[in-house]
Amino acid sequence: MKHERETRTVPGMIMLLLLIAALGAIIYGGYKLFAGAPTPDEAPIVPLLLLIFAFLVWTLLLVGFFIVEPNGSKVLLLFGSYKGTVKKAGFHWANPFFSKRNLSLRARTLNGERLKVNDLTGNPVEIAAIIVWQVVDTYDASFEVEDCEQFVKFQSETAVRHSASSYPYDAEEDVLSLQRNSEEVSEHMKEELQQRLALAGVRIIEARLSHLAYSPEIAGAMLRKQQATAIIAARTKIVEGAVGMVEMALSRLEKETTLNLDDERKASMVSNLMVVLCSEHAAQPVINAGTLYTG
Repeated sequence: MKHERETRTVPGMIMLLLLIAALGAIIYGGYKLFAGAPTPDEAPIVPLLLLIFAFLVWTLLLVGFFIVEPNGSKVLLLFGSYKGTVKKAGFHWANPFFSKRNLSLRARTLNGERLKVNDLTGNPVEIAAIIVWQVVDTYDASFEVEDCEQFVKFQSETAVRHSASSYPYDAEEDVLSLQRNSEEVSEHMKEELQQRLALAGVRIIEARLSHLAYSPEIAGAMLRKQQATAIIAARTKIVEGAVGMVEMALSRLEKETTLNLDDERKASMVSNLMVVLCSEHAAQPVINAGTLYTG
């Protein structure tokens, strides 16, 4: 399998000076040829043909000049055969029969469109990604794929779809999800893209999610589900904390022997503390003027 190879060229300024000198010699030769003839029509035919041929060659050599911009390149072909790539910025000259293809080596950004895909659990989600890529092998980018930019675009969409279907949108903390683990998901997407785009001589610099949301048709239901889950989790924490506080209060009362409470009074105190600690609203104090016991 062929790969890129850099080729050397003649510095353009040196070749330009040589061609200027050659043009001067051609003009001087023509002047001497016609000045030495009695009339222009009587100039020797062979030297005249040589001068015309020299001028045609000189004109052909002008085609060999080209310029390479910074972070640009020229892919050189000779009658369909790859001869090398010029990456050095500047003014160059090469074989005038070379055909030259421009190929940018600058980093480029692909702002992907929003795609509707199903996550690992089958929920429809909207996802989009920003891909920063760069050509590193001009041979592969020019000849292994038909259109490098289109190839990057299509493969990026495929990688984004596959990454989205490999993770759930949301999950428990110990499970990777699209919503909470964007760094890991982006890294996975970058690695997959690099494998897919290696054929085109492309290097992935960065891959990041730019949009992530449930599809509109289920967004409301999933929002209510998330709210319910959050409420349950919060209630669980509150109850756990309240139980711990009640246990601590009972333990200290028993340890310091401040009060001697029987089982009924302990149950009443536990009930009151749990109501106060778990209630969503501020507790309203009630003064008990009687007794817990009846009869």
